[in-house]
Amino acid sequence: MVAARVTPEEHAAWQAKAEAAGVSPSRLLRQAMARTRTWTAAAAEVERERTRQIARVGNNLNQIARWANTHASPMDAIEMIAYLLHIARTLDKVARVGRDADDAR
Repeated sequence: MVAARVTPEEHAAWQAKAEAAGVSPSRLLRQAMARTRTWTAAAAEVERERTRQIARVGNNLNQIARWANTHASPMDAIEMIAYLLHIARTLDKVARVGRDADDAR
């Protein structure tokens, strides 16, 4: 048995949803909770670190853009494209690791 404090409006809404789904309110809540993902402390820390890493990459991109707008020559542009490709690959790896971690949860 689990108790939860809800307003009369929330209770009525839950009842209506359960009736519309053709299940009891208890079953509706069990189904909803079974589909709900929660963040463990470790997962939240991983997400914060991933966000920090992406912010660092974004800062680097801003510095590269500022430099390119100030100093770029044709040869510099070629070198810049190589750097940007490296950054794009790095971002792809970070995103892939994040998706893999999300899928594991």
